[in-house]
Amino acid sequence: MKLSSRLSLTQQNALLLVAFLIAFELVTAAATAYFLMLPMARRSAADLAGLMTLSAQTWSELPPVTRPAFEIELSRAHDLALRAEPPEGADVPAWREPYLKILVEALSARLGEPVASSRELVGDKEWLWVSLPAGGGRLSVGLPHSRIGPRPIHALLVSLAGGALLALLAAWWLARRTTRPLQRLQQAATSLGRGQTPERLPETGPREIAALSRRFNEMAKQVEDLLAARTVLLAGVSHDLRTPLARLRLAVEMLVRKPGPELAAQVEGDIGAMDRLIGDVLTLARGFGHEASQPVALADLLADLVRATPGAAGRVRNETADITLEAPAGALRRILANLLENALRYGGDQPVTLRAGIADGVCRIGVLDRGPGIPPAELEAVFRPFYRLEASRSASTGGSGLGLAIVRQLVAAQGWQVALQARIGGGLAAWLELPLRQAGPTR
Repeated sequence: MKLSSRLSLTQQNALLLVAFLIAFELVTAAATAYFLMLPMARRSAADLAGLMTLSAQTWSELPPVTRPAFEIELSRAHDLALRAEPPEGADVPAWREPYLKILVEALSARLGEPVASSRELVGDKEWLWVSLPAGGGRLSVGLPHSRIGPRPIHALLVSLAGGALLALLAAWWLARRTTRPLQRLQQAATSLGRGQTPERLPETGPREIAALSRRFNEMAKQVEDLLAARTVLLAGVSHDLRTPLARLRLAVEMLVRKPGPELAAQVEGDIGAMDRLIGDVLTLARGFGHEASQPVALADLLADLVRATPGAAGRVRNETADITLEAPAGALRRILANLLENALRYGGDQPVTLRAGIADGVCRIGVLDRGPGIPPAELEAVFRPFYRLEASRSASTGGSGLGLAIVRQLVAAQGWQVALQARIGGGLAAWLELPLRQAGPTR
């Protein structure tokens, strides 16, 4: 089946609702007719049959002079007519009304013999006549078709038609109300798939629809952030690679004319700078989100980190409590290494303090320096890729601009928190917070 020939979700829901509502109406109508209308019709037919037989018997017992007055009163009070002779040119009843058939059956049951019936058109009215025994002969008793009053079949058909129409309208409205958020979601997903920025979906309506819209909005925001980060990343890499590439090109020309160890060292340094930049970019793109947790002795990890970091041995004071963490060791080491390198680079010649402890259900690890600090308005901006407070964009003085961006990504991947704060007395404090479920004191 072609996709274009399939019914939409709105049409399917509308048809299903209409089918169920019509089936419900049919069942209700059948139950009402069988348990309510049919017993009432039989009781009413039995009463009318009694009245008709009684009228015929009374008429036959009255003196002929009083019979016309009785006929007038019977017609006025009960809409019944009496005739001594059978109607001329009468037809067989078509039984369009079930009540007439029930009435004839009630008369036959009361008299104990079949009752002959006929139909006659008098003026613009249709009459039903039955032949009843009266005295020693027979008498025709008639009633107009309009005397029946209620029309159960017509009422049932009108009810079904009206119910079907209302059910169709209600089903279509409910289906549209249900599927409209899904249509908006489909349009937004198509727009997002084309690389466009879709409008945020309203997080209203039923709980499930609201939750789905909220999740899509979060996903769209994540995709926008990823696209923005990719753009910034590519622009930053292309910008930062141009300077060492230009120096390499110049160094190659100089090496051809006049080789020397200084030019070779410069080439090697530029190659190392580009390698570090590419490594940082790959780390930022890859992250450590899938690294398994393992027991980590925090004091030993920080001590080893100080020994492995150039220039840290004489400047770093380790004030770490005896704590064992259940955490991804690679991600934790990379985060702390980046924070420590930043503190050493921007802290001048002042000492750097490593401090860790557990308080309020959280393990807090701090890297504290006494450098110039960061303006409060830029404490969040420095976590963006290639954002530098140092304007020279030199790797030797300002780094690659990816260190804190890598820290923020690794922290987010592990569900941790990182924050920068100004220290009392000058400097900057970088705090890494790990939930207690991932940390605990050594027993």
